[in-house]
Amino acid sequence: MVASRNSRRAVFRRIARQPYAEWPAYDSTPLYDRSSLASLKEDIWTVASTWFDHEDHHSVDEFVSHYPVAYVEFGPHDQYSGATQYEMAQLFRLFSLKELHGWTHETALLKYLTHHSEFREQLGIETFPDQSTLWRTWNERFTTELRETIEAAARTILIKAQNAGVAVPREPERCFPSQGDEAGNSDPDDQTILNEAASITNHISHIIFPAFSLDRGDSCEIHENAYWDLQTHLGLRERLAANEGARSFVYESTRDRTPLGHAHRNQIRDISVEQVREMYRRAVNRLLDEVAETEEFFRAGIVAIDITEANPFTGDRTGHEDEIIGTKEKTDEYAYQWATVQLVGNAVPIVLDARPVRKGESRKEIVEDLLNSAEEMVHVDNVLMDREFDSQHVLEMISQRGLSYVVPKRMQTSEKAQAKRLLQRDQDRYETDRKLHLGKNKWHETTLIYRRKEDSEHDDHRQYSVFMTNTSSAFLTEYGYRWEIESGYRSIKRFMAATTSKDFGLRFFYFAFACLLYSIWRAVDLLVQVELTGEYEHSPMVTADNTLTLLKKETGIG
Repeated sequence: MVASRNSRRAVFRRIARQPYAEWPAYDSTPLYDRSSLASLKEDIWTVASTWFDHEDHHSVDEFVSHYPVAYVEFGPHDQYSGATQYEMAQLFRLFSLKELHGWTHETALLKYLTHHSEFREQLGIETFPDQSTLWRTWNERFTTELRETIEAAARTILIKAQNAGVAVPREPERCFPSQGDEAGNSDPDDQTILNEAASITNHISHIIFPAFSLDRGDSCEIHENAYWDLQTHLGLRERLAANEGARSFVYESTRDRTPLGHAHRNQIRDISVEQVREMYRRAVNRLLDEVAETEEFFRAGIVAIDITEANPFTGDRTGHEDEIIGTKEKTDEYAYQWATVQLVGNAVPIVLDARPVRKGESRKEIVEDLLNSAEEMVHVDNVLMDREFDSQHVLEMISQRGLSYVVPKRMQTSEKAQAKRLLQRDQDRYETDRKLHLGKNKWHETTLIYRRKEDSEHDDHRQYSVFMTNTSSAFLTEYGYRWEIESGYRSIKRFMAATTSKDFGLRFFYFAFACLLYSIWRAVDLLVQVELTGEYEHSPMVTADNTLTLLKKETGIG
């Protein structure tokens, strides 16, 4: 089968239903227009991500001939003036085909056109351009940016096709282009790392930024990027609030006009919690697709779900009792709480989704919501959670999804008694099956694993921890991966802007944006490590401050 009107329609209908994809990109953000090549690259990425999943789409050549470019304005990228025989859109397709096949000379392209009349017909080309015309087109007529766009688009098409099991004419380069010869250096110096990080941060910021946007009119004098610049600037300094940050940003920014602190807060307050989450998931999906193009990224794996809380709230919470709730430790303090689901284990620790925690929400609702997001983005095998999620209804829901879990159990009377018996026998480990009552004569079957802590400060039954799992006890060692969540929260809170506002949406946006900055940092670090060493270690090579400073220089989210 070949691409048809029906198959193309099916692809674009599927794209239209995706919550994190917008096509064409120029129509979704004021940052792009029809002549934006960044928008074109993003659009090709969006379509190619879905195109090759269709059972009738088995050819990268067909993708080039059918991809709709009628909306693209190539005029600003055409260095010729006056009438020309061949349109830029036609030439864009021709050179995209050349790049896909990796042909060094124009002769191979002309030979292909000679033997594929259907391709010429689809392009509306009656006569071939000769070899010299093609050479001048690439070297003199196309701008450098357009040439780079064609090269990047071809790489994207090849990778998406290969990921879908479609035969490709050449092996795509699955790493970001290096800025020098340092890739072979086994021990890169700080400047080499910073140079590579700058290149990759620039690339990623342009991929992710269009996912975030403000609902503003077209005639606004302050560019929308300035608001994201300021938000990132706030994340660069610990406990920096919007008013103070806006004043210092005036001197550090290269922009002619930057938003005032109150204007910045007003714009953020207009974004609902649901809109923040939708934009966040859209950005993370794009980030995942970037890191997934490296062999070192493990897409299938383990996620950890946890809840963190802001600093204790000491003001008057009247009217906000459902949002400023008690602390996890059940003290007499109050705090805002946020829940996240994050990749852990062998994968780069990216925060897949974040959500606020409100009074009255059950742990089952929270876990189900976050798992819905996570499973749309990655393949989940195992779920790790803290003991506050040791509800039998939460565990049953996870099992019903076909997922395994490891969760520590709060020790009740029976668990304490068993731990005392183990202590008397000097036994380090013990397993037993347990049925947890779900109500109405329904039960959840789990396994309790008692494990003695090494070098415990206690000399009684508290030496033991009890875990619940629905899989092999060998997976208990995976629970140690949860430390990445706690470590991540410390960095995320470091990236958060300070505020005394009780506005729930503003508070959540600050937390979500900090999660995004943290995730970008870890993604950039993975890509830099792969480029410079060919491997990935969890200990970061790129510092968080390096990444945020580089982001601040871009017209992306920072």
